[in-house]
Amino acid sequence: MTTTSPAADWQELLKEKVRNLPELPGIYKHKNKENNIIYVGKAKNLRKRVASYFAKRHEDPKTRQLVKEIRDFDFLVVNTEIDALLLENNLIKQHQPHYNILLKDGKMYPYICITKEPFPRVFSTRETRSKAADYYGPYTNGRMQYALLELIQKHFQVRSCVFALTPKNVQMKRYKLCLEYHIKNCKGPCEGLQTHEDYMLDIEQIRHILKGKLTLAKQYFKEKMQQAAEVLAFEKAQGFKRRLEALNDYQAKSLVTNATISDLEVYCIETIDDTTYLNYLRIEDGCIIQAQNEAFKKKIEQDNAEILPQIIFEYRNRFNSEAKRIITNVELDFKLQGIEISTPKIGDLRGLLELSIKNLDYFRREEQRRKSEQKGEKQSAQNKVLESLQKELQLSELPTHIECFDNSNLQGTNAVAAMVCFKNGLPSKKDYRRFNIKTVEGIDDFASMYEIVSRRYKRLHDEGAELPKLIIIDGGKGQLSAAVDALKDAGVYGKVPIVSIAKRLEEIYYPDDTLPLAIAKKSAALLFIQRIRDETHRFAITFHREKRSKNSFSSILEDIPGLGKQSRDKLMAEYKSIKKMKNAPEADLHALIGKQRTEALLLALKSELDG
Repeated sequence: MTTTSPAADWQELLKEKVRNLPELPGIYKHKNKENNIIYVGKAKNLRKRVASYFAKRHEDPKTRQLVKEIRDFDFLVVNTEIDALLLENNLIKQHQPHYNILLKDGKMYPYICITKEPFPRVFSTRETRSKAADYYGPYTNGRMQYALLELIQKHFQVRSCVFALTPKNVQMKRYKLCLEYHIKNCKGPCEGLQTHEDYMLDIEQIRHILKGKLTLAKQYFKEKMQQAAEVLAFEKAQGFKRRLEALNDYQAKSLVTNATISDLEVYCIETIDDTTYLNYLRIEDGCIIQAQNEAFKKKIEQDNAEILPQIIFEYRNRFNSEAKRIITNVELDFKLQGIEISTPKIGDLRGLLELSIKNLDYFRREEQRRKSEQKGEKQSAQNKVLESLQKELQLSELPTHIECFDNSNLQGTNAVAAMVCFKNGLPSKKDYRRFNIKTVEGIDDFASMYEIVSRRYKRLHDEGAELPKLIIIDGGKGQLSAAVDALKDAGVYGKVPIVSIAKRLEEIYYPDDTLPLAIAKKSAALLFIQRIRDETHRFAITFHREKRSKNSFSSILEDIPGLGKQSRDKLMAEYKSIKKMKNAPEADLHALIGKQRTEALLLALKSELDG
């Protein structure tokens, strides 16, 4: 269902739709007036959850904005909360709604790949699309991946060549031994010097290591060492002993907790202002085999207990985790079948949680420090530009607040103007203003400039509001003179410095000066003025096009027989432009203005297109 009625109607329709929702688990998709999905959520009780958006005034401004944009919603009932979480995760990835937290998908990180060949190869890759291989990772820490690959390459004689070692090719001796065989990095399966069964025993142990199951690999090598020693194959036994020692050494370096703690995930989450920070650890045999830090912006008001289930689901999928235990630093009213979720207070598990909290705290401080440095560098660069502008224009104060004006008209029609505002060297879009020219007929740029400058500063003067540190006029000496007259009539001339930038030669003029100010064409000050001028021009042109389109839209509607003012107002309020109306489903137009008026409208639009 798509709601296309006036405000009062769609609000009533939404309330009625909420009342009819089932009290069952499921997902819901909020949509805006363009029928785009702007938020996807899950719920244990659909009716209560969706009703909560409309039942109260939310303190968080972003959540209020979301609710303000909702025009419709769809829902889907599922069997369990886990099914809802799975569907929510898939829909967020598919639609990437504006108000959902969008987690990284991990595709940029490397994996360790084991191919599904008769004699598998082991190597690092960032591509995971082939079904002819198994992938382990992703490894967000390059050092961890490097250590694993080094361990495998040093102690397991797996091939590095890319030959197609099928049984037929091996039997035909299609390939010859290479240097890797002679330096004992490979046992020569290409010439049948190593059996498939023996090769796959090594691959099996490599899989155990990549899964973090070091105990299984160690037990295997210990048994093989003892078997070789019993038959007096001491050189072979020594080889197995070296592998066992290598695994013990690797585990000793990686061990962070009791070696009996295995099959465990740790999630630690903290939110400060609108940023959520996460630390993730995956533990096998007391070792960290996966670690990840992540920071992301919250789009709407959500507490950590609401955000974390989505993260848990995504991370278990990302790291192919089948861990049976999860510990977190927040209490969760959330269950996964066959998995224990807890917040430990004492013991080794508490120690692991505190380790995660420590890592999270370090990551958060590093992120805040990095952002602070970037902000400081950016602010420093902006200050240098403002200082350059102050010096070039000989201003008494640093121009931390600048306002710039421009006119826009086409052959004297739809005359408009615009003002943009820059504060501390950056656009302050909330302070931008648009002006419809009210007192000027035809093409008169000077009179138009006088009107908008006069209106702007009479208002600021009457309200006792703060004046800018610099006014820039887009135009030559004529527009500047008109703006000066406006400032005099507004009673603020002399209180604010004012200059103009002439389009043709990019020259800067002061009031009453016949010659332009001498500024180097590539100076930071002139480039900054040009940037402000261009932004003002863009803003004015955009407004002019919108007004011209709206007037054209209105004119077309007025010429349609049987389409009264009320119907025209509904169409203009709903669609805003001819293009949107042309693309609207016929059923939506029927619902809005009735069948007969829709037929007349579509006929007129067809004539417009043909014309």
